[in-house]
Amino acid sequence: MAHSSMRDMETPDHSPSNIASSTPATSIMGDIHELDNNSSSIASSTPATSIMGDSEKLDHSSSSIASSTPPTPIVVDLEEHSPGYDAPAAQKWLVVFTTSFLTLTACFSSTSLLAAADQIAEEFGTQANTINYSSAGLLFAMGLSSFVWGPIIPLCGRLYAWNACIIALLGWTLAASFAPNLETFILFRVLSGFQGTFFHVTGQAIIAEYFPPVRRGAATGLFLCGPVLGPPLGPLVAGVITTYTTWRVVLWVQSGMVALGLILSLIFLQKGGKAATLKHPSIRDLLHIWNPIRIISLMRYPNLLLTNVACALVSWSGYALMSSPGHLLRTQYNLNSPTLVGLFYLSPAGGFLAGSVLGGFSSDRSVKLWIEQRGGIRLPQDRLRSGFLSWFVIIPLASLLFGWGLDRHVGGLALPIVSAFFASAALLEAFAGLATYCAEVMPLNRQEAIASKYIVQYTGSALATMFTGPIVDTIGVGLQSSISAFLGCAAGGLCVLVALYGVNMQDWVHRRWPAKAMMPRNEEDLGDGASLDHVEPVLEKNFQLRLNAALPCPPRGALLLV
Repeated sequence: MAHSSMRDMETPDHSPSNIASSTPATSIMGDIHELDNNSSSIASSTPATSIMGDSEKLDHSSSSIASSTPPTPIVVDLEEHSPGYDAPAAQKWLVVFTTSFLTLTACFSSTSLLAAADQIAEEFGTQANTINYSSAGLLFAMGLSSFVWGPIIPLCGRLYAWNACIIALLGWTLAASFAPNLETFILFRVLSGFQGTFFHVTGQAIIAEYFPPVRRGAATGLFLCGPVLGPPLGPLVAGVITTYTTWRVVLWVQSGMVALGLILSLIFLQKGGKAATLKHPSIRDLLHIWNPIRIISLMRYPNLLLTNVACALVSWSGYALMSSPGHLLRTQYNLNSPTLVGLFYLSPAGGFLAGSVLGGFSSDRSVKLWIEQRGGIRLPQDRLRSGFLSWFVIIPLASLLFGWGLDRHVGGLALPIVSAFFASAALLEAFAGLATYCAEVMPLNRQEAIASKYIVQYTGSALATMFTGPIVDTIGVGLQSSISAFLGCAAGGLCVLVALYGVNMQDWVHRRWPAKAMMPRNEEDLGDGASLDHVEPVLEKNFQLRLNAALPCPPRGALLLV
């Protein structure tokens, strides 16, 4: 399977004899679930534990498989009967708003002091780049936050860990606002970063409990409004505040936002989330849940590793877009007012908001279209196809116009403002499907899969924040934006590979490490994977088909049309 060519994928053999081939359970892609095919030729005793959760298959007989007109698709999903799916719509969207607002407050801090770097540096007697390096340290700490807070979930439950993380963020932010010197300021800033992406990871896990896969992209797109609006709103708000008062007020405003998020969580997140599973943990249990290998080892899956790298490349482009304007507006356009510099960020803020919303709906549309074309099979990587136009056309074009417009002073400020909007919108339109894919490709290890994404993603963000200024000073903003455009195309290329061969990549891992293809139930309970109690009876009576016998050939040229 792992070495099957695209020719095999395009001309599947639907004969029962081929379907009944004695493929080992561990070699079959652990993403496909199907109901009983009612055919003795398929009656192999495939265990339920070989099934993971990446795609779904409809119930039909072997004769209907060979038919050119398959029955109406019925998509079967691991979490099809999740209790949260039946919650009222108002409750679902309040959950999305609350989780999104908390991620906004966490991301707000990552860039809020970029516009105030000169003022802070003057007070502490240092250079503005040093303050930007502290922001880079905060971003790097954000990528590691799941190592700190993720293991607390099995100890005290998801919601208790969520609220405790909010309180910790509030405490460290207040401490940074009262820092008497540069050393303590940097220390408390970095410590506040260790709470950051736990809100991203756990928020997406909570949303997955309330929205089925065919609607999850829209919910995730709206959820992403928080983490994508936070970075551009940070320097905007900080620029206005520091024009009239001290930079410490910025951190006090952020503390108020965190306190509001805590109140919303206590009101609207009273239910949901995984309960504590380790009532009396042993030392071995504690060492296991805090073992970072649980997260890092998932990146042995090439499809997850490639999408994580794509997220890092997107983050580089996004944070480079936000780091360069303030630096250039002060040095080349003599806009020394923090308010004027901050207002420039309205453009990427609007683009991020529009792109995240449109990207969620676009990825859902892509999933539904490919479910129909495959006769009922859902592959999460299908939502990656929705961003191809953004990856290869809009992002590079808008990035080049933005950078070279600033570099050559073409079009005044109008050209970079407009191009920044389209570049940021395209980045988030493509990123929405990418983020949703990472959240659902491994439902039994969702928490760890999302955490691995943020480790790589925020490493890219930290590097962009740290090096964009020096790169612009050395080679100019035009070449720096050309680098961002190239990285955007590279991210798109990685998404193309996963969209085409993601199933084969996971199957290769299952062939190479069959014992690790599925966590045992008792070990799964230690983490934060999706509960399978409501689907195990269905899985136990099911059989698996080879993927190349199950996938109808999509129409030629359909790859780039979604």
